[in-house]
Amino acid sequence: MKVCFAVQEDEGINSTVYNHFGSAPIFIMVDTELDKAITIDNKDKDHVHGACNPIMAIGGRDIDAVVVGGIGAGAIRGLNTQGITVYRSMAPTVKDNLDLLKDGKLPELTMLHACSGHQGGQGGCGHGH
Repeated sequence: MKVCFAVQEDEGINSTVYNHFGSAPIFIMVDTELDKAITIDNKDKDHVHGACNPIMAIGGRDIDAVVVGGIGAGAIRGLNTQGITVYRSMAPTVKDNLDLLKDGKLPELTMLHACSGHQGGQGGCGHGH
């Protein structure tokens, strides 16, 4: 499985998960089968609010899931239409969230859970993770 995590800084699997998908500076993509992590710059970071292109943001990479603190409705829709499941981060780091995902303990984010706007420094959508 290829899982993409929105993060603030590249610290590999020890990176802290960012609170909002669209404004995340970078993503850490983990291939759980190869046990390998790579960094992807957010290619759509400077989008107009509400007009995030999530596939462009992740550089068109072929992924299975996204884990993030918060995400807008348009980005959820864009990812879901590509068969990508979106999960809410429930722990501070990529590694901790990977463990939770493997155990089936991360909640799926749907349109009902979408952020309605940005507030504050890290997007303001997440639950502090």
